[in-house]
Amino acid sequence: MTIAHDEAIIDSAAVDAIFAQGRTANSFTGEVTEDQARAIYELTKFGPTAFNSQPLRVTYVRSDEARGTLVDALMPGNKAKTAAAPLVAILSYDTAWTEQWDNFLPGYNAPKAMYDAAPALAAETGNNNAHLQAGYFILAVRSLGFAAGPMTGADFGAIDAAFFPAGDQKSFLVVNIGQPGPDAFGEAKPKFDYEQVVRTV
Repeated sequence: MTIAHDEAIIDSAAVDAIFAQGRTANSFTGEVTEDQARAIYELTKFGPTAFNSQPLRVTYVRSDEARGTLVDALMPGNKAKTAAAPLVAILSYDTAWTEQWDNFLPGYNAPKAMYDAAPALAAETGNNNAHLQAGYFILAVRSLGFAAGPMTGADFGAIDAAFFPAGDQKSFLVVNIGQPGPDAFGEAKPKFDYEQVVRTV
């Protein structure tokens, strides 16, 4: 047990599943139902973001044709595990996320003018907050008892061309999802200690 376990308001098993013993899986088994896939997002959406923005978009890849197209865009080391995973998600951000302003922050649209005047800032903010939501997505996967295998080893330009040809989304992460398969986890890699990372000023 650690101080994190002692201070947590959720039980130790949950702390382990979501954080302390959560590992990136490299092989998968089982299945992920439609209800479970929906539940992943239903948890993800509650994570805090700037201005309550919700630029993350999730594309679940289930059909053989779509899976083959995605696998072709991956680096060689990611192809086999993605082809075999029960469920695969492409995470992207909505390039026109500010157009939803009245839906995610009704009654306070003053900051929208700042983004409208600075497209590069809007793109950066959308990308940053979608990445933040991606972290929540992975924790949601773990909280439902699954393992996640997030990957950036891909040709995201090719993924965008195949899945988002209108340019309305920009992909940045592929996540394999399922129960961990045999030999899913390699040797645990070291994590930095508190003293190496944190300072108080």
